[in-house]
Amino acid sequence: MNSSMDVIGIKSIHTACSGGCKELAILHCVSGYPAPSEDYNLLTIPDMMKRFGLVTGLSDHTLDNTTAITSVALGASIIEKHFTLDRNAGGPDDSFSLEPTDLTALCRDSKTTWAALGKVDYGRKASEQGNMKFRRSLYFVKDLKAGDVITEDAVRSVRPGFGLAPKFLEEVIGKVVKEDVKENTAVVLKYLQK
Repeated sequence: MNSSMDVIGIKSIHTACSGGCKELAILHCVSGYPAPSEDYNLLTIPDMMKRFGLVTGLSDHTLDNTTAITSVALGASIIEKHFTLDRNAGGPDDSFSLEPTDLTALCRDSKTTWAALGKVDYGRKASEQGNMKFRRSLYFVKDLKAGDVITEDAVRSVRPGFGLAPKFLEEVIGKVVKEDVKENTAVVLKYLQK
């Protein structure tokens, strides 16, 4: 939506929706050819999404892909860019249009950005599992029998990170082991009495 067309744009959206349109998408646009990135105020996109509850995108007339990619990170579902086979061909839009390699990069980078958004998730990711060997965790450093009390000299923070985190050391000291454990076994809850 161009800022100079704001009132007309809003009326158009309401008219389309009240007339039964079920598949409406709206695009934020700056009608400069080319338009400088700093004129885009991309935070308008999430505002439009919240205000209208419609699929929202960007009509991008900047000279590179940065503004478009950033809009995807803010929730844009559609990117509109001018395209040409040759920026020097002399057509009216050619000077600010994407050439084939630029369009390929825009598609690739938009997909990467969209995938990177994901969802709210604080858990450990599958890609981190291989790095567990580089983290420290608690390990038994001597053999213990079922019923033994865990003493400071029985546990140490070492690599790999398959046991309890080192921050739990003080809680582990003084606990009783439920079963026999061998030296170099990761300290995990199943070995500890409550």
